Amino acid sequence: MAAEDNLKNIKQSLSNDQELASVSVRTFLSWFGFQRRSVGVIEHVKKLLRKHDLVTAPDFTSAYIDAHIQFYLRKKRAKNEPKVDDKESATVLGGDELIEWDDPTYRISRLEAANRDLVYVKPDSELTEAITKMISNDFSQLPVMQQPKRELKGVISWKSIGMKTIGGKNLGKVRDCMDTTLPLIFSETSLFKALPMIIEHDYVLVKNNLNEICGIITASDLSLQFKQLTEPFLLVSEIERHLRQLLSKLTIPELEKAKDEKDVNRKIEVVSDLTFGEYLRMFQNPQIWIKLNIPFDRATFCADLENIRNIRNNIMHFDPDGLEENKLDILRNFIRLLQAHFAIITNGK
Repeated sequence: MAAEDNLKNIKQSLSNDQELASVSVRTFLSWFGFQRRSVGVIEHVKKLLRKHDLVTAPDFTSAYIDAHIQFYLRKKRAKNEPKVDDKESATVLGGDELIEWDDPTYRISRLEAANRDLVYVKPDSELTEAITKMISNDFSQLPVMQQPKRELKGVISWKSIGMKTIGGKNLGKVRDCMDTTLPLIFSETSLFKALPMIIEHDYVLVKNNLNEICGIITASDLSLQFKQLTEPFLLVSEIERHLRQLLSKLTIPELEKAKDEKDVNRKIEVVSDLTFGEYLRMFQNPQIWIKLNIPFDRATFCADLENIRNIRNNIMHFDPDGLEENKLDILRNFIRLLQAHFAIITNGK
């Protein structure tokens, strides 16, 4: 009810033309008792927003988890809210490339790197200042701007410095070796549409709907993002392979006992014909457990497996914010347990 009360109060305040403080997406989700934006969470929150005739800007589903959002009455949509027909989602300054705006599941705006205060240098800064900042921050490039988030002039990088040095030019200022043809992308652009540009240039600068340069995304940032997105799937996949190997010593009639009695038309011929829930059912069976000869406590093993089944169900809904670290640890720890079992078997042979 706390969330409902908050939304009611927000609607009342907006109806009275009162200004409201922004809140982070993380705080907003906490009102409803959530930490992540799974498909179910998004549907639940959107339903309540519609009930109270509210919208957020930027959209809470696409903003970075710690970015701030404002509330508006639906009939008075935010002036700064991105429009679907915005054609400036991504472009290369000084070039011809243009990527149309779309409404993807994973957007550039979700990445932490697209929401950081940028380290930058001014065009008339000494070259040594740029070099010092790049070395001390372990950066390969820096945006060149007149002021924070505004008046983007170019980018200076180790590559641009090297190219100018080879040319034998007298370098003293940042403007002498900055690159003015640079990749710039709108924060609401699909992460996957941005990939070719990041691969080509090794980075992209990010512009938000206020025309501010709000971040820079590098190939390293992408590596971290894809690790976050793919690691849960890889861990669950490894767990399932281990479980199938454990159950492979069972006969087909034994495997069929895990199937729902009402599911008469489905044939079970190999272990992989069973669902994850049916794997759990097999391990819960005391007679099957004895036959499998697993040297662990059955109740603890099955309780862990039930947790993993729930985590697996959440993963399959493709939560854009990734899996919480404590749940990743549950997957990693269970794999460690399975690997220990197979090590015992191997060493016993």
